[in-house]
Amino acid sequence: MLAFSVAAILALIAVSVQIIESRLTFAPPRYPHGFDVLPQSAEAEELWITTSDGMRLNGWYRPHPLSSQVLVWFHGNAENTGQGLVLLPVLARLGVNVLEVDYRGYGKSSGSPSECGLYGDADAIYDYLIHQCNFRPTDLILYGHSLGGAVAVDLASRRECGGLIVQSSFTSLPDMARRLFPIPFVGLAIRGRFNSIQKIQQVKAPVLVAHGTNDETVPFWMGRKLYDAAPPPKRWIAIDGAGHNDVILAGGEKYVEDLRSFIEASAGRFTESQAQSPR
Repeated sequence: MLAFSVAAILALIAVSVQIIESRLTFAPPRYPHGFDVLPQSAEAEELWITTSDGMRLNGWYRPHPLSSQVLVWFHGNAENTGQGLVLLPVLARLGVNVLEVDYRGYGKSSGSPSECGLYGDADAIYDYLIHQCNFRPTDLILYGHSLGGAVAVDLASRRECGGLIVQSSFTSLPDMARRLFPIPFVGLAIRGRFNSIQKIQQVKAPVLVAHGTNDETVPFWMGRKLYDAAPPPKRWIAIDGAGHNDVILAGGEKYVEDLRSFIEASAGRFTESQAQSPR
């Protein structure tokens, strides 16, 4: 009887955790929520990308006519590209083209989010830039914040890119569950994985990991573990006093310069290797 009661309690906990997991992992703000900034003020062009399973993803592109590189911004969970329009002028200071796209179910994009779906969205964005915009794989800098960091890590682990920037992101979804719900076996009840701690080991591009020391959502140690697991060349930036959503603001001009130097070094790395390789 005791064993049955314990099993029933554990089953109830597992079901409860899975319900909470779905709400915590994906909290997509739909249009018009978040679209307070006019695209014209961000100097951005609206575009649509179709995924392999027929989802239509809405995005915004800010061109930089003097750059051959493009920075792809993967936003966090409770965000959409409308809120990201504020960020576009800041990212444009890095001297590259900038693209931000809403995952399925976010903003104006169709569908509903899932882990597999977000990976498919990232593939569609990648293919669009390569085949429709004629960027080379090494021209792509993948920049992910929080949940977007997990999406960017997954994409960089599978496909060639020029660089990977991971900001305020977590090691894995089970690790986050164990932090939020300190109960036995909670990690086993989580269906999602977003296993960045393993995937980042497969990345073959330069990696930059940044994390705020006062992050109230994703603990600082998770960012450090991601950095430790990444293969070189890599760079670690701790933003003193920054929380989860204000890393760029708290980092200020110094952080922007660090990002710019990372991107420039990544471009130089591939330019040099191409010059040295036989034709």
